[in-house]
Amino acid sequence: MSRSLDSAIVNPDGKDKGNGTLAQGQSGRATKHKNYKGFVGGVFSGIAKLSVGHPFDTIKVRLQTTEKAQFKGPVDCLLQTVRNEGVRGLYKGATPPLVGWMFMDSVMLGSLTFYRRILHEIVFSSPRIRSTTPSADRIAGAAGEKPSNKLPTVGHGIAGIMAGFSVSFIAAPVEHIKARLQIQYAVDKSRRLYSGPIDCSKKIYLAHGIRGVYHGLGATLFFRSFFFFWWGSYDLISQSLRTHTSLSTPSINFWAGGLSAQIFWITSYPSDVVKQRIMTDPLGAPLAGGERRFRRWRDAARAVWRENGWRGYWRGFLPCFLRAFPANAMALVAFEAVMRTLPE
Repeated sequence: MSRSLDSAIVNPDGKDKGNGTLAQGQSGRATKHKNYKGFVGGVFSGIAKLSVGHPFDTIKVRLQTTEKAQFKGPVDCLLQTVRNEGVRGLYKGATPPLVGWMFMDSVMLGSLTFYRRILHEIVFSSPRIRSTTPSADRIAGAAGEKPSNKLPTVGHGIAGIMAGFSVSFIAAPVEHIKARLQIQYAVDKSRRLYSGPIDCSKKIYLAHGIRGVYHGLGATLFFRSFFFFWWGSYDLISQSLRTHTSLSTPSINFWAGGLSAQIFWITSYPSDVVKQRIMTDPLGAPLAGGERRFRRWRDAARAVWRENGWRGYWRGFLPCFLRAFPANAMALVAFEAVMRTLPE
């Protein structure tokens, strides 16, 4: 049976055309095996996503955090990076997300499944609440099918927010270190402030403590609140494809996962720009690089507006948008392969 990463988050009751790979188990032994396979599959999906998506992310971060005059656009940024730093320059800062991915993926999937189940059993089990809650099941009802007792679309969105908050406490330091390494432009390694992720983490911790390592946590929490649109749209698209097409479950997961990821970035991108500006803002003495400019989130948001107007909030959007679909698609391909290969 073909399964995917996203199939675990469609439905807490596990009755949706074979979905519920990670969320449910027929027995304790089956659940244990599914968890084991899901963990290993998540690691490989993270490697695939990073391999495909990190060069796009490097271009995005550099466009978001530099003066407009430095790069004419994403193509110019790409060419300058490869010309001055080689292809390896596109993978600067790749180690933190690669190492942190297994933890981030585990927390995301685990907490998302948990929150979905809690919301389904405690909040949306009330007929009064369900009657006033928008649900993707109405697509099925409009097509003449009997709606099932599933978590409504808004429940998927709320669970996404809660899972986003949970994973932020792992993602914030990983993304912070990654961003600091990505904006080191010196070809000569001896001229760089940080020699690598461990050196970067150590220097920031010694200079500013744990608060320095978690610099940008508030912006990360706000950015991941837009997971509402990711997982809410995933549910809507999945239900629509099941109702109006004859696609297989893996194909539905593939298209729904890619399209919902792009919807997420369309809604969240301005907040990501502000987050990156905060995370790459100098931390101040005793570290080199200057004094802090942004004491609050709104200070960074105002700086983006002051420098480039509304266009500043969308600088670097093209590589990010182009990255969203193939990166998530490759993650699903890798996950599917591992799930099919590993024994039950």
